[in-house]
Amino acid sequence: MSKSKTKRAKFERVGECLYRYQSNGNYYAKIRHEGKLIWKSLKTDDRSHAKRKLADLRTKLSRIDHSAGKTTLESLCREYLSTLSQSAKTIEGKEAIVTRIVSDWPTPERAECQVKDVRPADVAKWLASYSFGPASYNAYLWFIRGAFEFAVLNRLLADNPARDIKAKKREKPIRLTPTFEQFQKIVADIRNQKRNARSTLSGDLVEFMGLAGVGNAEARNLTWGDIDFKEEKITLFRQKTRHGYSIPLFPQVKGLLSAMKKRAKPKPGQKVFTTKDAKKALAAACERLKYSHFDHRSLRRMFVTRALQQGVDVKTVAAWQGHHDGGKLILSTYSHVLSEHSDRMAKLMS
Repeated sequence: MSKSKTKRAKFERVGECLYRYQSNGNYYAKIRHEGKLIWKSLKTDDRSHAKRKLADLRTKLSRIDHSAGKTTLESLCREYLSTLSQSAKTIEGKEAIVTRIVSDWPTPERAECQVKDVRPADVAKWLASYSFGPASYNAYLWFIRGAFEFAVLNRLLADNPARDIKAKKREKPIRLTPTFEQFQKIVADIRNQKRNARSTLSGDLVEFMGLAGVGNAEARNLTWGDIDFKEEKITLFRQKTRHGYSIPLFPQVKGLLSAMKKRAKPKPGQKVFTTKDAKKALAAACERLKYSHFDHRSLRRMFVTRALQQGVDVKTVAAWQGHHDGGKLILSTYSHVLSEHSDRMAKLMS
């Protein structure tokens, strides 16, 4: 007996594009889509449920462009990577993820498998093959999820197979923050290292980041043309969010930058800080002063903490940090500072 006759004998047509397998009662869809005949199990023996799943299948198929060809997982990841506009260091990290997808994907074809054949279990197996901490696990998950979302948007897939895989909860880190007095001593200590030819440059950078609440990347890209002494405004570009924003030229910052400008006599497009970072100078100062190991980010946290303690409202502090969430991140990260400030304010009511 031919295969077609065997199939007709085992399957009973019960509706348009809907068939019932006689031996176990399960329902199947038989759909011709873009010239291709598709048989697919609906994985149910309930007719009403089968009809709903058939409708879902038709919707999904309508979202897929089969003329796009047999896209492989590797080509998808590389094309997705080419669309990202992030810092060179971030792109380098994502290129490493693509390399691991190519070498470690848990299917016989590795990353040469077709995107349409990838199952959620494949994504889960690939992530589980590494002994990652939460941060690395989430970075890999977000990249592969982003790649499949890119495929959905470009009609290569109907659904994202990584959509329902949950990220790992990260442990709350211990965030070290210097007091303003400690910060002042650190700056003074860096400047007092006369044998270090770059002590003045490092001191300028550390003092600016602490007084302006600016990160290392923003400070590194700052030019003299970005500083408007007349309007008392500094224009910055936040690397993390790829957005420009401006902050006031705070009085303490104005004095520092005015002295630096007088000393350097720069051109408008010239960078304000010629030193790339102050990691070594900052670490050495903390060691000499027997402080905890404060880093660049500690200076930003000190600025935010001090601003909140001085009574600056959360929305304004968020704007000074280049945030576009109206202060939600500040509220969640610095809730302990806000609570202390509230307690102090409450005592005034007596």
